[in-house]
Amino acid sequence: MSGNIQLLSDTLAAARNEGRAALIAYLPAGFPTVDLGIEAVKAAFDGGADVVEVGLPHSDPVLDGPVIQTADDIALRGGVRIADVMRTVREAHAATGKPVLVMTYWNPIDRYGVERFTAELADAGGAGCILPDLPFEEAGLWREHAEKHGLATVFVVAPSSRDERLAKITAAGSGFVYAASLMGVTGTRESVGAQAQDLVARTRATTDLPVCVGLGVSNPAQAAEVASFADGVIVGSAFVKRMLDAPDETAAVDAVRELAGDLARGVRGDA
Repeated sequence: MSGNIQLLSDTLAAARNEGRAALIAYLPAGFPTVDLGIEAVKAAFDGGADVVEVGLPHSDPVLDGPVIQTADDIALRGGVRIADVMRTVREAHAATGKPVLVMTYWNPIDRYGVERFTAELADAGGAGCILPDLPFEEAGLWREHAEKHGLATVFVVAPSSRDERLAKITAAGSGFVYAASLMGVTGTRESVGAQAQDLVARTRATTDLPVCVGLGVSNPAQAAEVASFADGVIVGSAFVKRMLDAPDETAAVDAVRELAGDLARGVRGDA
């Protein structure tokens, strides 16, 4: 069974051909439950997301801010396992036909087994993996198995990345490049800032891969701002906060669908 890296590439290319950035949503698996997490991913697609990243909850998330950490804690207390992450990917992709990635730190994959993880992710219809803490220098084993199974390897670049290192990171990656808009952890912010635009320009100078920006986008105006210079707009904490603030499970799923619709209008310049 081959993964869906081509579907991911085609989806990002289709957005570009429409003259817009893609909307990429992030939601943790198992939050608030496995079943509700799956419904939330479907709702994000239904609202207008082009791609969804499914987070693999981790007890020590170095990139994630307090909102996503709270969701991860709820998922981990609920007993979420990698099998539940794979189920989330499988059911969300089967229901929508859209590209679904996993975002995870390296330790859970290392313990689970790279071959096992990549084979199961491909079998579930996954499009690839975002690996925020895996240096490209140490990614040989992952890349070998990801390529064998038709999965994208998405690396994260930051404003602190020098041009020479950017070129090496982008050469090692596939699918797209995740550009962290600023130094720090995920979360909503008042302004995404000029750092992101500079990072996108420097990254594009090294690669033909789409460059998608995350960390800080929470509303349609910010989505429109980032969409003006990036190939994709990644939103996570804002979705999770809407779910945390919702009075019940139905409202939580509805809130995801509504925010996805607002952000989709933002990336299209209709906000």
